[in-house]
Amino acid sequence: MTLDPAVRELLARSTPAEAPARPPAAAELRAAFDASWRRPESVEPVASVTDYEVPGGVRVRLYLPESATPVPVFAWLHGGGWTIGSIDENELASRAVCNAAGAAVAAVDYRLAPEHPFPAAPEDCYRVVEWLAAGGAGPAVDAARIAIGGESAGGNLSTVVSMMSRDRGGPRLAAQVLICPVYAHPDDGFASYTDFAEGFGMTAGAMRFFFEQYVTDPAQLDDPYLLPLRAADLSGLPPALVLTAEYDVLRDEGEEFARRLAATGTPVELTRYAGQIHGFYGLYTDLPASPRSHAQVAAYLRAVFRAG
Repeated sequence: MTLDPAVRELLARSTPAEAPARPPAAAELRAAFDASWRRPESVEPVASVTDYEVPGGVRVRLYLPESATPVPVFAWLHGGGWTIGSIDENELASRAVCNAAGAAVAAVDYRLAPEHPFPAAPEDCYRVVEWLAAGGAGPAVDAARIAIGGESAGGNLSTVVSMMSRDRGGPRLAAQVLICPVYAHPDDGFASYTDFAEGFGMTAGAMRFFFEQYVTDPAQLDDPYLLPLRAADLSGLPPALVLTAEYDVLRDEGEEFARRLAATGTPVELTRYAGQIHGFYGLYTDLPASPRSHAQVAAYLRAVFRAG
């Protein structure tokens, strides 16, 4: 399929500026991203929004729907190449899924690289899952029903935390929701890295930059807790919903992971969003595909929590 007309218009408005004289530092890129992001003009009301600090210093923002009984919880991990972004950028998506799924959403403000390289981010996210399972979010949340999900680097972290929980005998996770996830390195030879290297928002060069911030030793690239496609065994992981974008450098690795996970007998639902680019779910929420993807995630979570 060709680019969605709304995507084409978005890209036309986002013509890249002249290349800087030197590569930006992570802090500069982070500041520029924060300055460019704007809160949606209108967001859905939810029953409550509360910020917590989990032991260890990780901030969590908990969105609760209206409910007379305890609700399941969806731990949400934002994107940004482990380097930029925050819980603020997914405000619209978090609220929409909270209401439509009838579930709490716990958005995790994990530490960022390069100040806090691998494995700081997955350890932070795992700590939050343990906190949720121990009842840290209070009586309004059913601590026995937890799912996890994220976009881009957040999708990577969602699977990594699922693997950590499996390997450490940690909390049982009902499902993982993986949106344009990172599972491989730019040099791993996936065709989508060549086909969509430039001109579609997320670039191959940007992904290289993010890896340079997150990884301190090339040997870490063989660690499945950094790149899950390096794992020899993907069995024992939660069921997954995987959403990819047709015009995304990360498309092929996300779909390969879905195939490998399904080969273990784990239930997997894979949807490629035709005509879309990286960020269609939580970042570019003006795109018509964005609310459709929120509704799909919410329906999946309702079904998973009902079955569990």
